[in-house]
Amino acid sequence: MNNVTTLAPIFASMTEEEIAAASYLARYQGNTRKMFLSDLRIYFEWCRVNGILPLQAKRVHVEFFARHLEEDRGNAPASVHRRLSVIKGFYRIAVADDRMSKDPTTHLKMPKVHYDETRTLGLDRIELGNLVATARASSPIDAALVSLMGLLALRVTEACNVNIEDFSEVERGHRVLRVYGKGNKPATIPVPVPVLRTLEAAAGDRTEGALILRKSGKRMDRNAAYQRIKTLARKAGLSDRIHPHTLRHAAITAALDAGAPLRDAQVFARHSDPRITTRYDRSRLNLDRHAAYLVSGFIAGAA
Repeated sequence: MNNVTTLAPIFASMTEEEIAAASYLARYQGNTRKMFLSDLRIYFEWCRVNGILPLQAKRVHVEFFARHLEEDRGNAPASVHRRLSVIKGFYRIAVADDRMSKDPTTHLKMPKVHYDETRTLGLDRIELGNLVATARASSPIDAALVSLMGLLALRVTEACNVNIEDFSEVERGHRVLRVYGKGNKPATIPVPVPVLRTLEAAAGDRTEGALILRKSGKRMDRNAAYQRIKTLARKAGLSDRIHPHTLRHAAITAALDAGAPLRDAQVFARHSDPRITTRYDRSRLNLDRHAAYLVSGFIAGAA
């Protein structure tokens, strides 16, 4: 009850739209909440400029907002789709909270997002191996950082949040790492012996606390991890365009390249939908197996 009392004056100074937004954003945490907040601010500002109260908006208003994103802001279809998805989520919760009687986005036309499965191949087996070797030669901390993302497919924030005690348990004969992933979902990941040795080397004599540390002794954050990956990539002779998610991408692609069934790769990636995992199947094998080669060879004998 004390928390409710504390929040009362805060809510009293907020508009209905702000309270509705806070109710929606309270469902999320960390960077997801920050991104969704940014998207809502763009929408709320557009509504303000056009004299529209968000909780009184109609479908046509949201349609015009979509055109604003495309034509005025120059957002790509994927960005427009994401921002409209946030708006749809906001209105879904507003209706659930009885702040609106009808969801204006029920029949909203969403932009189609197309994925070319042969683009953005990421790191192949040799390149990922070179990066792992470079990290191991650099320092135990660098080796652990690259191993968590490039071999266990952790997201950069997940890797930075790993504590030493998170991989201290054994479950059904497997040494495991326990993490909280996207949406604060818990996950238990078996740790192969080479990766375990890397993590233990990074921990050293420490038995608890953050595993991945900066030189100052503080926990490494996503920005510092980004810089470390860029530096290690340059040392390994790889493209400057590599960033932390490239390693997770490479791990998932490597699982598919190695012959892991889609279901196993989905579990490894911790994707809620197998179609998301399929997008990572942009491997060299996709081109090797392409039907264009079959058709060319088939017709060559008759040409």
